[in-house]
Amino acid sequence: MRVRKSADNRKSEIVATALRLADELGPDRLTTLAVAKAVGVTQPGIFRHFPTKQDLWLAVAAQIAETMAAAWDDVLTTTQLPSEQLTALITVQLRQIAAHPAIPAILHSRELHTENAALRGQFMALMTRFQGLLVAALTQGRVQGELRADLVPQDAAILLISLVQGLAIRWSLGQRSFSLEDEGGRLLACQINLFRPMPHAETTP
Repeated sequence: MRVRKSADNRKSEIVATALRLADELGPDRLTTLAVAKAVGVTQPGIFRHFPTKQDLWLAVAAQIAETMAAAWDDVLTTTQLPSEQLTALITVQLRQIAAHPAIPAILHSRELHTENAALRGQFMALMTRFQGLLVAALTQGRVQGELRADLVPQDAAILLISLVQGLAIRWSLGQRSFSLEDEGGRLLACQINLFRPMPHAETTP
């Protein structure tokens, strides 16, 4: 006898399936019919939980935001030095992208954003919070002398975010042929080293 899933479990399944299919098909080609077939329900069954396709995308965005925020909070409570926090925050982002490869495509989908202002707002709020966490760690690193005194935290945060975005694009175009976390860790270490104070040149008498 088939066990009927609760509404919450079914909604979670639909969201997870939409996120997976967004990677396989592309977010702009994803249809509620494809989601319904993959889940094993009728298309009206999808609309019982999500009245419109935009509502489904908002639920996907909310799931991404919740997962990322929980990971950010976790690393910030388990790391001490600002540079460690920066590394941990960026590593979390790379792990999220590796686990859910559709995330970059969803973030950069022009069709989704032009048709769904609420979705665009959700992602903007998410990225603004992430940038704020980076700025806070960079500012603290400068105050503690771990990072350069002339470092502009806002600019440095944008550089780090650009590193993640550029790496994600290269990883995707390269058919995920390398470890996103390993390559990101190597490049991130180079970038953070550039943020550190320059060693004093030795003088000869």
